Amino acid sequence: MSALSSNAKSSLVKKQGASASRKRTQLETATKYRWNRENYSISRRRIDIWRFVASLLFRFWRNGKKWTYKGGFTQEKLDARRKIQAVWIRENLLNLGPTFIKVGQLFSTRADLFPVEYVEELSKLQDEVPAFTYEQVSKTIEKDLGKPLSRLFHNFDPVPIAAASLGQVHKAKLHSGEEVVVKIQRPGLKQLFTIDLAILKKIAYYFQNHPKWGKGRDWIGIYEECCKILWEETDYLNEGQNADTFRRNFRGENWVKVPRVYWRYTSPRVLTLEYLPGIKISHYEGLEAAGLDRRLLARLGAKAYLCQLLNDGFFHADPHPGNIAVDTDGSLIFYDFGMMGRINTNVRQKLMDTLFGIAQKDGDRVVSSLIALGALSATSDMGPVRRSVQFMLDNFMDKPFEEQSIAAISDDLYEMAYDQPFRFPATFTFVMRAFSTLEGVGKGLDPDFNFMEVAQPFALDLVADLDGETGNSIIDELTRQATQVSNTALSLPRRIDDTIEKLDRGDIRLRVRSVESDRLLRRLGMMQMATNYSVFCSALVICGTLLFINGYMKIAIAVMMLGLVPGWGFIRLLRRINRLDKMF
Repeated sequence: MSALSSNAKSSLVKKQGASASRKRTQLETATKYRWNRENYSISRRRIDIWRFVASLLFRFWRNGKKWTYKGGFTQEKLDARRKIQAVWIRENLLNLGPTFIKVGQLFSTRADLFPVEYVEELSKLQDEVPAFTYEQVSKTIEKDLGKPLSRLFHNFDPVPIAAASLGQVHKAKLHSGEEVVVKIQRPGLKQLFTIDLAILKKIAYYFQNHPKWGKGRDWIGIYEECCKILWEETDYLNEGQNADTFRRNFRGENWVKVPRVYWRYTSPRVLTLEYLPGIKISHYEGLEAAGLDRRLLARLGAKAYLCQLLNDGFFHADPHPGNIAVDTDGSLIFYDFGMMGRINTNVRQKLMDTLFGIAQKDGDRVVSSLIALGALSATSDMGPVRRSVQFMLDNFMDKPFEEQSIAAISDDLYEMAYDQPFRFPATFTFVMRAFSTLEGVGKGLDPDFNFMEVAQPFALDLVADLDGETGNSIIDELTRQATQVSNTALSLPRRIDDTIEKLDRGDIRLRVRSVESDRLLRRLGMMQMATNYSVFCSALVICGTLLFINGYMKIAIAVMMLGLVPGWGFIRLLRRINRLDKMF
């Protein structure tokens, strides 16, 4: 009896020690981030954000100045500097809290906007933020659900099983005996979003109007996309509806499980879900210990996503390994439905147009179908887009369909899109990131896994379904092309007549660009600036000389030193003019 009492006492002491250690760690972590403190002022928040932005802009400016590179500029030195900056950006976004963590995670999908070094580092950005207190949890639940915690739940674990930037998850048990998980939103999150997004809007306007960084970029549109996604994620009622829709879409499949929503215990800031534990899909040792077939799981993961994309048009936009688990019976469990994507219902016909365009290596048709799909945003000048797509069709589409790699295709697309006057919308980038993530998970489960090989039957089914709907799509395609050619031929005289009439009215304007004229104009501009520099330099030298003669030694030296600035500018301009002359 005494031994049992001693063991119980020892166990109690260990639990108390572990609890105290956990609380101490939480407090230490909480004080690390200013935004997590209760007395954190709005003014201090603005200072922290603008200080980060100013430092970031300085680094961007410095990247473009070749004289800042020790030993001369090379592309390798620029890449190395960007890698260091990417780590600095990730750490600062983490320190700035929930809004910037989420923005960084969204930007990790935008390799068409940012250098690959930044994108790779931002993809490592995790929600490493402190948990908030049990008192704050109970206060939020009781305020939103209108009842004391003890009346709502039979028991409620005060220690969270997971903490993220937007909220944290606790395990609980209902009075009916059902085990659930309760997701609670971080206190003050919406107020923090309001402040941060107002500042981010000003930053977006600055980038939009910047002569270099704003060229061909719709930063305001990107900001609005981020706002929409962030505000949707703060509404747990919307997340609950997404979970229900996702579960209904897979109701006929026993190999996919989705937690049920308990609507009586759900509010805009509280989400209660069925407790569905599983083995993390990237925990390979655990999967093998449970006797599960890793090769089959890799194919099921790809199949689940292709079903979402092609059959339902409603897909999980963030399928990283933390959001997918495996049950002991081998079925997949999906979590976290805050970020979802939708594709229009008429996507199949547009996909068919894309497939025909790729098969025929017709860049114009591929671009038109991608715009219709929402995979490309139309701009005033689509010439660079068509040229890039045609280049890709001519050079990267020689391999058979099943031998293609999603990661390689997306890298090629983003490499072409980067620094070009067009951008991919959020839906397309979410799809490409999800494909790449699932391909990586699949290769981790099975080194021989090929996502495109799994996708091939879906593509064939898509073609077969469309054949059934339209009779014979190949014949229809030939008919469509013949009709298009005949219409073009018949309308040609009228179009020529319209063009001549517009020329008579003066409605057609021709833009002619001469390389020689451009060079002369640039040279004239540089010469004018060089003249200005020489005048300023001469004036300061004369002033310094007169001051020196009259005995004002210190002032004369200061003026002479000031004259070095326009003198240096004059020398640099002469070198640029010399380089320009050698180019032609």
